[in-house]
Amino acid sequence: MPTTKKEDFYFGMMMCFGMVVVMTCYNLIRNGLIGTIPLQGLLMQFVLGFIIAFLLELFIVGPVAKKIALSLPYDKSKKAFVILSISFCMVIGMVLCMSLYGLVTAYFSNGLAGKPLLETYFSFVFNNFIFAFPLQLIIMGPLVRFLFSKFVKGKKMTESFS
Repeated sequence: MPTTKKEDFYFGMMMCFGMVVVMTCYNLIRNGLIGTIPLQGLLMQFVLGFIIAFLLELFIVGPVAKKIALSLPYDKSKKAFVILSISFCMVIGMVLCMSLYGLVTAYFSNGLAGKPLLETYFSFVFNNFIFAFPLQLIIMGPLVRFLFSKFVKGKKMTESFS
């Protein structure tokens, strides 16, 4: 887990990158858009989605989620409980925000065609949450923590001994 602002920045960037890649692919597949959007459009969507997700995580969702997760009544001496509570709060916040981003992009690309906005938004939230939460807990969270400890924390340790 990150202990400094710099480490928190790198950890957030790694987590956002992984989640945006997988969630973008998931939503493209779920909406039947694989093969219909040119590669340049896909890359632009990914870059824009990553920038928005990272800024949300860094300045809005991340701080609020950590504050809420750490204010909940549980034993904070157990690292697993802290990780689970922060992950849960982060996924909820990011799904709510990024589903709104998805709704806006779908609206402007005429992908909604008269569908009710509120109903479509809650459909996006539901479909994204049921995929993002297990993805975060089972795959991306452990993978990013492993890579973070190996390359970011490990690098810091070797630099301090030099």
